[in-house]
Amino acid sequence: AEGRPTNYFFPFLFLQVKPQFESRENRTFCIFKAIVYKTQVVAGINYFIKVQVSDDDYVHLKVFQGLSHENQGPSLDGFQTGKTRDDPLTYF
Repeated sequence: AEGRPTNYFFPFLFLQVKPQFESRENRTFCIFKAIVYKTQVVAGINYFIKVQVSDDDYVHLKVFQGLSHENQGPSLDGFQTGKTRDDPLTYF
């Protein structure tokens, strides 16, 4: 399966990593739209997210959200640029 569509809770987590991604890419994005995501349970949750950043460009983000008792927000653990809408979302 490609992944899950985003839901009502997801934007809260997702928008917290936009500034982290922009800082690491050293640019800002007018378009930053989550398309689908997958999760991986570790000592917290890894989110793998397909994100549209322009009309034809996509990135895949790896976002870690620790356990609730750790009181830490989501952190951008990695990303892959140069993706298209049709590229499969995979764990990395």
